[in-house]
Amino acid sequence: MTHHNHGSVDAARFQRPSQRPPEVRPLGAPGQMGVDYEHRVDFDRLRSYRLGRAQEVLEASECGAFLLFDFYNIRYTTQTWIGGALGDKMIRYALLMRGKDPILWDFGSAVRHHQLYSDWMPTENHRPGFLGFRGAVAPEGGADLMVTAVKEIKSLLKENGLAHMPVGLDIVEPPFLFEMQRQGLTVRDAQQSMLDARVIKNQDEIMLLNQAAAMVDGVYQDITEVLRPGVRENEIVALANKRLYEYGSDQVEAINAISGERCNPHPHNFTDRIIRPGDQAFFDIIHSFNGYRTCYYRTFGVGWATSAQRDAYVTAREWMDRALDAIRPGVGSDEVAAVLPKAQDFGFDNELAAFGLQFAHGLGLGLHERPIISRLNSMKDPVEIRPGMVFAMETYCPASDGISAARIEEEVVVTDYGIEVLTKFPAQELFVAGQY
Repeated sequence: MTHHNHGSVDAARFQRPSQRPPEVRPLGAPGQMGVDYEHRVDFDRLRSYRLGRAQEVLEASECGAFLLFDFYNIRYTTQTWIGGALGDKMIRYALLMRGKDPILWDFGSAVRHHQLYSDWMPTENHRPGFLGFRGAVAPEGGADLMVTAVKEIKSLLKENGLAHMPVGLDIVEPPFLFEMQRQGLTVRDAQQSMLDARVIKNQDEIMLLNQAAAMVDGVYQDITEVLRPGVRENEIVALANKRLYEYGSDQVEAINAISGERCNPHPHNFTDRIIRPGDQAFFDIIHSFNGYRTCYYRTFGVGWATSAQRDAYVTAREWMDRALDAIRPGVGSDEVAAVLPKAQDFGFDNELAAFGLQFAHGLGLGLHERPIISRLNSMKDPVEIRPGMVFAMETYCPASDGISAARIEEEVVVTDYGIEVLTKFPAQELFVAGQY
């Protein structure tokens, strides 16, 4: 039995040709450390850009302030982060008032830490806060955590002459919303404005997204070297997690590992299934580097590939290339969605049932940002494709054998001249790992 590794493959035939003009340099993915001998990510510029974008959309709204609970919006405006178990517990919140530095209510000793190390915000703007761990402390109890928090926010608005204006909220626990209304605050939706702010990435965000994708390029190389009969899906997940954290990932959000008969229909999870000879297998690697995320599918044959599997892959790739060719500045998202296959073309009754298999979603601090491009939403509510947008395009094609399927995803940056593809691991043809 002979195993052929990626080094024996003519990689050029696996790559989509670049549309970059010859005078334009490719997007960089430099080393991750700070150095004195070349320009890399400028984090001061990044912080200034993000806060400036947030202030612009606040000024354009009817609101005097945004109250932010979405932890990506908090990071975008305050440039602070708590991950892991505390990131989504609705206990951290930030108040962004017109023309003012944001104020952050944070968890426990993180306040003191941020006062020492996140000094782009005034010391007094880092404050302790706690709202009850998503209901674990009852909002009607004697602690009155939400009552006290809203009183403090209302006092700040009054002090800054903004009490007469609505307050924008992104996401919120119902008891907190009810308490704001009980204390006389008028509430509006801030999530739409914040997503508008985050949709256009600056050069530092694009570099971080490119670095995050480069890390996954390397993980896929590792996967191809162990992807043989006998390895289990969860072992691939463990390998990917280990390598990503060794590379410097700050959060591995999810690894999908799908093989064999589990490929069709797509279950969107992994199991302890043992991968077998002749399986088709696909993986999705979702992680972040300095907050900036990947969503990066690749499909492989294991040992060999059948004609049904290869045909499915060819079709998925054709759908992908057709979509990528449609993306350029100034076109509408409906024009891109129109070239994607209809739900009925790959075995679904309607677009809602097929959603998430043929679509694009924005990437940034969040996994699903703007634009969302699909036949489900884009025909009725198109948006203009603009330079600086970054999104992941996904295609999926079930095979005629009834169990296999091909899944491809490419991350792209919209440029003045078209697009740049960030996801570099070979995907033009079906890659067969561990060939016999």
